[in-house]
Amino acid sequence: MTASSVPLVLSVAGASPGDLPLAAQLAARLGLPLLPEAINPRDVVAADALLLVCDGLLSLQQTGRGAPGPVAVEFGSAAMRHRRKGGHNELLGRAVGAGKRPGLTVLDTTAGLGRDSFVLADLGCRVLLCEREPVLVEMLRAALANAATGDDPWLREVVAKMRLLPGDATTVPAVELAAVDVIYLDPMFPARDKSSAVKKEMAVLQRVLASGSGSGSAEALLAWALQQDVARVVVKRPARAPVLAGRAPSHQLSGKAVRYDVYTLGPWD
Repeated sequence: MTASSVPLVLSVAGASPGDLPLAAQLAARLGLPLLPEAINPRDVVAADALLLVCDGLLSLQQTGRGAPGPVAVEFGSAAMRHRRKGGHNELLGRAVGAGKRPGLTVLDTTAGLGRDSFVLADLGCRVLLCEREPVLVEMLRAALANAATGDDPWLREVVAKMRLLPGDATTVPAVELAAVDVIYLDPMFPARDKSSAVKKEMAVLQRVLASGSGSGSAEALLAWALQQDVARVVVKRPARAPVLAGRAPSHQLSGKAVRYDVYTLGPWD
């Protein structure tokens, strides 16, 4: 049995006494145990990880001494700001067709931590973020609200183009799908980063997904996406991975670490 397949014991905690009211609300909404006092995650032994509330933002933090750093939705982080200048953004933008038409709308079926959704919104797309794991939904909701009301005009402008749709993408109402031009899939695959610390940080996210509602079948999600009335479907894959479900794309855009398989289904108008 791998570590990611072991059920995760997850609790909700506040980083300070002032965070406890929101922590209590989240615990009740998610049906998770609440640690009644603010506590250092390193000192927790009754849970494998915490959904930690700190100043209105949420993070996943493994517990115990020597645990790696938290996993959070951080739209304004240094890493996200640096990514704006990288070629990876250009590749993702080309894959979805950013700029092909005004107000291009992308349905991100597996939003996760929202990083690709944020990049697409920064490129000018309108993005609908679907996420079925309740813990990630709460993390995304808090981060979007924080950015929308913060003092960074860039963040406010970008998140204004993003809208969270909790639940399975295949249940998105027809009225919402009617406005979608591109469906984007990023099936979760093991971390490729050579840093063991990064791998350990992302391991807690993988265990949350394994213990919760899960991400469903990527193959089934692709089959559903290809049946929709959209201009294209884009699938993010590891650079050397086989195509998903054996379905050959119309074309591919490859980088050093990732590849985008593009399925062209129709014209832009």
